[in-house]
Amino acid sequence: MMDPEIRPPSATTLAAFTAAVVLGGGNFLAVRFSNRELAPLWGAGLRFGVAALVFVGIVVTMRLRWPRGRVLTLNIAYGLLSFAVFYALVYWALVRVTAGVASVVLAAVPLVTLLLATAHRMERITWRPVAGAVLALAGITWMTIGPQEVVLPLTALGALFLAIVCVGESVIISKKLSANHPAMTNAVAMIAGAGALLGMSAVAGDPWILPTEPEVVWSLVYLVTFGSVGLFVLILLVVRHWTASATSYLFVMFPLVTMLLGAWLADEPITSQGVTGAVLVMAGVWFGALSRPSGAGSEHPLAQSNR
Repeated sequence: MMDPEIRPPSATTLAAFTAAVVLGGGNFLAVRFSNRELAPLWGAGLRFGVAALVFVGIVVTMRLRWPRGRVLTLNIAYGLLSFAVFYALVYWALVRVTAGVASVVLAAVPLVTLLLATAHRMERITWRPVAGAVLALAGITWMTIGPQEVVLPLTALGALFLAIVCVGESVIISKKLSANHPAMTNAVAMIAGAGALLGMSAVAGDPWILPTEPEVVWSLVYLVTFGSVGLFVLILLVVRHWTASATSYLFVMFPLVTMLLGAWLADEPITSQGVTGAVLVMAGVWFGALSRPSGAGSEHPLAQSNR
């Protein structure tokens, strides 16, 4: 049920959100290096498999109790949706469309998450989150493809739409699991996700090799430590204290960080088109997740706790 009490996000929550944006944005650049030597499904399965072992080690060290029953089922569903099905659909779609076009479609995550949260009776639809989601979508569209004409195959569009639903639903599930220890949640989820990814990699006939190029090795280290262990702990901490729809704005902020890191580490140019799109995205995040309605005092339009 939707909690009528509305609270603004704390400074700690905003700090965790910002850190997650930075780490998630770095993931895109690290995956580019990883894909130079590792097949995508194998690379993703290896990444989450090693990260799962790290989380299992934390669980054992802290002597946490493994989940059972409904919590275990939700945990497995979270892992399959966010780590296995999402990655498989996106990688399949990227064979048929550019990364820019895919990022435009995925920028609809906040809007889809809001609709799903409303369907779950966890949030309500108001004009601010809708306006924020539309602004963020417009910003990503302008930043990545601009005014050029885009041809999007229906099969790829369908795969990307399903990927969006998977992300949105996984954020909803993570909200339901947010009271649990994040190490336990991620341990179970990544075991399920990595297992599914490795199974799909085996069916696809990917070569299961370990990286040898220094850039690929370091990118995998980053993806395991910061892009998996660090990032997904932060996401669970954010969604524990914020709403699912507000947390989902992480996904439209990632490309902004990727653009800045690409300019810094890969000498990729920052264009006026990219800057304009970034401004629109930040405006969308402000309206959709950060701003407060006039006359609401300290109330926040999205920071509802599903307690």
